[in-house]
Amino acid sequence: MTSDSSSLQLSLYREIPRADWARLAKGMEQPLTEQEVVQIRGLGDRLSVDEVRDVFLPISRLLSGWARGVRQIGGEIGQFLGEQQPRIPFVVGVAGSVAVGKSTVARLMRELMSRWSDTPRVELVTTDGFLLPNAELERRGLMDRKGFPESYDRRALVDFVTRVKSGEEEVRAPFYSHMKYDIMPDASVVVRRPDVLIVEGLNVLQPPPAPNDVAVSDLFDFSIYVDADTAHIEQWFIDRFLKLREAAFSNPASYFNVFQHLDDDEAIDTARGIWRDINLPNLTSNVEPTKHRATLVLRKGADHTVDSVLLRKL
Repeated sequence: MTSDSSSLQLSLYREIPRADWARLAKGMEQPLTEQEVVQIRGLGDRLSVDEVRDVFLPISRLLSGWARGVRQIGGEIGQFLGEQQPRIPFVVGVAGSVAVGKSTVARLMRELMSRWSDTPRVELVTTDGFLLPNAELERRGLMDRKGFPESYDRRALVDFVTRVKSGEEEVRAPFYSHMKYDIMPDASVVVRRPDVLIVEGLNVLQPPPAPNDVAVSDLFDFSIYVDADTAHIEQWFIDRFLKLREAAFSNPASYFNVFQHLDDDEAIDTARGIWRDINLPNLTSNVEPTKHRATLVLRKGADHTVDSVLLRKL
């Protein structure tokens, strides 16, 4: 981290050690069983019941109060205008690198927030569905930059979240198959007037590309960035690649089946090459620079568990 980024961190955030953060959920009931936590946990992640209690219950408590505050402001605006304000979905963004565990965080927050008494319907959408189809990426020469900002249909993503936040009865998002590594033209994800919408993806905190444009992050009420040292994330990516080689890659229908027969050394070299040529440049140029736009930053240690929490100052 550069001195400039350290100075920015000190000015924008309160850094709270895990032990102090855990005290903020004192007295809260643990809503998830160990089996439920295992089902939520991503491949290679180490989410535990203790981590849920220490780190994510305080976040759930914070978000519950934050959502109530947003609804209260909406009600006061309605009173000011003399209009009946419809209930607007509370939108949360979750960002971070490939393999850092952001998908696990998003799934976990969905489970915790769905247990609030006043938000029974919580929907989770990943930005994978807004990647351009492979044929279009090939046409534009972007297949090797899949996951970079230019590989997404940014306007479609902004339109989707805008329509959800506007209270439309039903909004559809494209469906992305990780098995096929492509958009499925005959499938979609349907969102029906949620109380909370979670949007998870690499680049969800990107600023607008031009002064008069709208970024999807402009539509968030709260955002979370999952952070870790680059060397740790690289190792997690390699470890996950090895596990996938034994699982999903072994399926003949998988786009990545070509990697199934690699031995350990070949698989590690392949994973390291993908990291070096694609994921690391995207992280350093596009993803990590958006960290300071998050409301809350979760900083992970080498063991994949959260060491400290940075909460943005208001």
